Amino acid sequence: MSKLPNPIGIMQGRLSPPRGKMIQWFPFDTWKLEFDLAREAGIDCIEWIYEVPNEDKNPVKSDEGISHIQKKIKETGVQVISICADYYMKILLIQENGDINKDAVEHLRWLIGRAKMLKIKYIVLPFVDASSLKTKKQQASLLNVLNAVLNDTEKAEIEIHLETDLEPYAMKHIFEKIKHPLVKFNYDTGNAAALGHNPSKELVILKEWIGSVHIKDRIFNGKTVPLGQGSVDFTTCFKLIKAAKYTRPFILQAARDDSIDTMAYAKNNKKFVLKYCNYN
Repeated sequence: MSKLPNPIGIMQGRLSPPRGKMIQWFPFDTWKLEFDLAREAGIDCIEWIYEVPNEDKNPVKSDEGISHIQKKIKETGVQVISICADYYMKILLIQENGDINKDAVEHLRWLIGRAKMLKIKYIVLPFVDASSLKTKKQQASLLNVLNAVLNDTEKAEIEIHLETDLEPYAMKHIFEKIKHPLVKFNYDTGNAAALGHNPSKELVILKEWIGSVHIKDRIFNGKTVPLGQGSVDFTTCFKLIKAAKYTRPFILQAARDDSIDTMAYAKNNKKFVLKYCNYN
């Protein structure tokens, strides 16, 4: 990791050529190369993606694959400290009717075990879009899911970070109910702006639970756009994140821009973050 107060990381796939219209995916054929490109771009870490498509090609699934990841970490110095578990956006942990998918919970327990082998510090669980928790029953079931895996997270010393589209007070209620230091909040700058969440409210209400930050820009009620072209108030976001004494990585999850080389784009996005952090 760099000596900056906040290392700069990047979401897996952002250093690979576009794949159709997809913004985010596990780059099964270029994941090794991304370590080398990240080092060249001055990126400190990569957030790993574990998803349903190409699951069999994801090296996290096998002991041999994990050894290959560890080898690339050692070769490049680029760390992997987090997993974005997009798997559970397809295989829902909590069904639309609010029932818990016990098989998915068992899969999460398995993934926590795999993550332990990589010395992962946290797993991001996305409850947005298809996996959004729209009802009180679904939100209550989230507490049950978390309680079902807390013993595993304790043994593995791995945090669970919740990425949701819930209002700040609803999230606060969940954290106060679960009362566990390994359950934290993933703040996505772009998603929050698209939902119309006020950072001056959200980042104050939830400051004690901020565990990870995704950096993207989105238009209010709209799509992801290049950093600085959407509705995110980055000045306020970074000011309040700093006030919360957050010292973990900022993970670049910016919109893709096919008009510019992926390496140059990653470097530009890193400079964007450093500018708002007042590190240069």
